[in-house]
Amino acid sequence: MKTKISEQEAVNEIRKGMGKFSENDLKKVISKGEKIKSKFLKAMPLKRFLKDFLMLFALIKDYFNGYYREVPWWTIASIGVALLYVLSPIDLIPDFIPIVGYIDDAAVIGACLKMVEKDIERYKEWSKQDNK
Repeated sequence: MKTKISEQEAVNEIRKGMGKFSENDLKKVISKGEKIKSKFLKAMPLKRFLKDFLMLFALIKDYFNGYYREVPWWTIASIGVALLYVLSPIDLIPDFIPIVGYIDDAAVIGACLKMVEKDIERYKEWSKQDNK
């Protein structure tokens, strides 16, 4: 049984899904926001990423609603894939394994944050201006 995931494996999981990520997948992420958030609230390895989740979710929601489009699609796809990965119980380390089952989810979120760091910083600046 696998109990660890490397940063490269996490990046590979995101990249694997990016090319297939669609507008319908984005809608799914938006509609499942509360369910995804509940995983961040209950799973110890994910709890430290709660604020990051809120920022990532706000970014893709603002993109979806047309408020913020100053971000490349690959960034939206990366975030969407990472959040859908967290939602899926079947991944590199199955979620039913207590605590350990969420380590890969946390690794994927961490890898996503690194991948889209510059776009997140620009979004934070934009959101401070209250552009909605």
